[in-house]
Amino acid sequence: MQSRTNRRDFVAISLATAATSPGPVAGRESRPIRVVVWDERQPQQKQAYDNFLGNEIAKHLKTKPGIEVTSVSLEDDERGISPAYLRTCDVLIWWGHIRQAEITPQMAKPILQRIKEGTLALIALHSAHWATPFVEAMYDRTRSDAEKAFQKVGKPVEITYVDPPRRYTTPKLEDRPTPYTEIRKFPDGSLKAKVHLPWCCFPAYRNDGKPSQMRVLRADHPITRGLPGQFELPQTEMYCEAFHVPEPDEVILEERWATGEWFRSGCLWNIGKGKVFYLRPGHETFPIFKDKHMLQILENAVRHLASVGD
Repeated sequence: MQSRTNRRDFVAISLATAATSPGPVAGRESRPIRVVVWDERQPQQKQAYDNFLGNEIAKHLKTKPGIEVTSVSLEDDERGISPAYLRTCDVLIWWGHIRQAEITPQMAKPILQRIKEGTLALIALHSAHWATPFVEAMYDRTRSDAEKAFQKVGKPVEITYVDPPRRYTTPKLEDRPTPYTEIRKFPDGSLKAKVHLPWCCFPAYRNDGKPSQMRVLRADHPITRGLPGQFELPQTEMYCEAFHVPEPDEVILEERWATGEWFRSGCLWNIGKGKVFYLRPGHETFPIFKDKHMLQILENAVRHLASVGD
């Protein structure tokens, strides 16, 4: 288990907590939606994007009315999550890949708190299934679900939360999907529960660039507005179910490959008063975020998620 109590992290929390809480700004109806695009900015992205993946997304969103965008990276102040960037941010779009651990759970706490308050929404892209803010949000949702379930038991339950076996590793096909709960009843009538936190990963992936078919499952949803019922992504990395995450509140997009794999590729969770959206398609060397349908999804998601706390 990773330590969550080192001095550097406490300093990061103190700085971020003091300044990432939203200030006395006007309501969203009278000001632009403020978006921060956080991008690890891997050198490999240059194979598909002249100026990095995050900047490509930011450039597109900047052309849309009513949206203000800031593009940041790991190399910016406080790993790109400085209060200067996040204080008035409404929607945080996150791309992480091989340097996920450089944002620690303690550093992500102010982000999670704002999500739970309903003052910030998170969009996690592709390999950001392991991004620290996304993982911490999934852990929080798992704990919340467990506590609500045990409230119905009518007697105290001693709960122990168990981390996944190894962070940043993939489960096997035969592994039981996480999260899950084991309950033991003792002779004295007491109950103990062991809640296994989600792995936030999946058992198989393949980055051969084979096409996928995206299917809209909720044509009535604001995030899918303007999309055809089905469209092809000519190049993408394959992820295969089971996705080890809490059951989404809404699954609005599904993805399939000719070789038979499939994935829940557009998922929404309620986290406290806020929302987290996971959008699966991607890979740093494929031009996914030049595709008009993917850019439409992102714009729709920004507008929808920014309205949640209003």
